[in-house]
Amino acid sequence: MFAIVGILLVFGAVIGGFLMEKGHIAVLVQPAEFLIIAGAGLGTLLIANPLHILKSIFSSALGIFGKSHYTKARYVSMLTMMYELLNKVRRAGMLSIEADIEQPAESPIFKEHPHFLHDEATRNFVCDTMRMAVTGGVEAFDLDQMMDLDMEVQHRCAHQPVAALTTVADSLPGLGIVAAVLGVVITMGALGGPATEIGHKVAAALVGTFLGILLCYGLVGPVGSFMNKEAEEEHAFLYVLRVLMISFIKGNAPLHAVEMARRAIPLHVRPSFSEVEAACHGSRDGEGGRPDEKAA
Repeated sequence: MFAIVGILLVFGAVIGGFLMEKGHIAVLVQPAEFLIIAGAGLGTLLIANPLHILKSIFSSALGIFGKSHYTKARYVSMLTMMYELLNKVRRAGMLSIEADIEQPAESPIFKEHPHFLHDEATRNFVCDTMRMAVTGGVEAFDLDQMMDLDMEVQHRCAHQPVAALTTVADSLPGLGIVAAVLGVVITMGALGGPATEIGHKVAAALVGTFLGILLCYGLVGPVGSFMNKEAEEEHAFLYVLRVLMISFIKGNAPLHAVEMARRAIPLHVRPSFSEVEAACHGSRDGEGGRPDEKAA
């Protein structure tokens, strides 16, 4: 919603200011200039990037029109799910979750959290880590190193489409100059003709520079910035899971591990202690009491 408002505000303010200065909107309608800039920009994108990055760019860019995937509700859901899983481990041992992590789509715990099942990267991150814990013989430090390596690879891959789109954005002003130079070449060929015709061709040439700069700083650049923030939010989400799992593997109780993970959640989406506690106590495995109280 805010993205649509922002795009409308950018183009509305530019065009509105132009009209306030008695400009003629028809002068800005230069399909040839737009074709040169947009076509060349798209071409550079195709030349510089393999198919998987192109797919990531277009899928991530479309996300600007939707809501963030990493909301407070999702964090609460994730903490509740992990509490259920770890509480099961505490009651019945590590081997009790082997079926859950080997076939997550069939797990009664994971089925209640469709966001987790649909997020392949997060699902693999959790299941692969817990699988190593189930097999045994791996120190907590080594598991932490594995998760750190996994997060680093995912973070680097998530930033590849961002870097690609940012490169295109940086090239748009230059492509605008290319369009302007071509317009000047056409204008030179029209010298000696009517002054109105020459003026129209000069205006068309300048529109090329205008479009290149506007698309760079008013549209493509902000979309790249949005994608970068989405990548950072994904990294923060995995970091919370890493804190939670390593805390439990080091011997902390499930509720203590969940609280440590809650402290790692970014402030703007961090749920309160009471919200997380209520969600965990209301979960299917929580059965309305603290794990320590049950053990007693």
